[in-house]
Amino acid sequence: MSEKNREGKRTARERMQEERAAEEARSRRNRKLVVSGVVLAVVAIAAVVGVVVQNQRSKPETPVSAPVGAIGPKNLVIPDGPANAPSVLTVYEDPRCPACGAFERQFSATVDQLQDQGKVYNNYHLVSFIDRSLGGKGSKLGANALACAQDAGKFRDYHDVLYKNQPDETSDAFGSNATLISLAKQVPGLDTPVFESCVNSNKYSGWVSAVQQDFDKSSYKSTPTILLNGTPIYPKKGDEEISPDNLVKWIDAANQGKPLGTTGAASASPAPSSTAAPSGSTAPSSTAQPSATPSP
Repeated sequence: MSEKNREGKRTARERMQEERAAEEARSRRNRKLVVSGVVLAVVAIAAVVGVVVQNQRSKPETPVSAPVGAIGPKNLVIPDGPANAPSVLTVYEDPRCPACGAFERQFSATVDQLQDQGKVYNNYHLVSFIDRSLGGKGSKLGANALACAQDAGKFRDYHDVLYKNQPDETSDAFGSNATLISLAKQVPGLDTPVFESCVNSNKYSGWVSAVQQDFDKSSYKSTPTILLNGTPIYPKKGDEEISPDNLVKWIDAANQGKPLGTTGAASASPAPSSTAAPSGSTAPSSTAQPSATPSP
């Protein structure tokens, strides 16, 4: 083979080697670009997720709308009774809570009577944690329906009706708006198109969630939680078990020497005669207490 031919073949091999090296370099650069693009995409997605989460955390817990007459910070409390009564009974309840139902069935007549006498003003916190632990939506929808009843000026009557007809904790019957509207028929003047629309649209769902968030941040872990002038009284006040008779005694002692609140039309939530015990009647007496329902 001539020197010229050998030189030509060597030049061709070198050219192929150079082209192959250039191709490998391009492949390496492309791979780096792809990896860099993926990393940037992941970073971008993470940034977007972070912004969304932060925005969600930044949303104010104050609901857009609250029931008529709601009070307290962020309007999370439903008042009931004469606002100028000398004592305040604070009640944390879940509509599905069986211990709350037992408490209400035992104490509602006594509490209604104390309100009608101008002795006590109730503050209700309608929590909804049982939905979270057992599934369903009866706690939330029940609380929303109670807020709708507050709009109609029928909170106390409807509250008493719900707890008197409370289903088993696991049945979630209050998860049906039709059931909640049907029970409203037991309260004269409540079952109206306005009330039905409020219930069916879940008008106060944001407010209900805000009340539960407030409860989650509190030191209270079970329902019912009952406070008299800020002091826990359920299931005991000091060494004394709560009972209707003791509740009357404790409130009378707290009110000693203080003027009673205004009742009737000037009351914050006038008590209807259908659920109130007659003025001057003797409160029922019992010492057996239901167990509290713990928040998960």
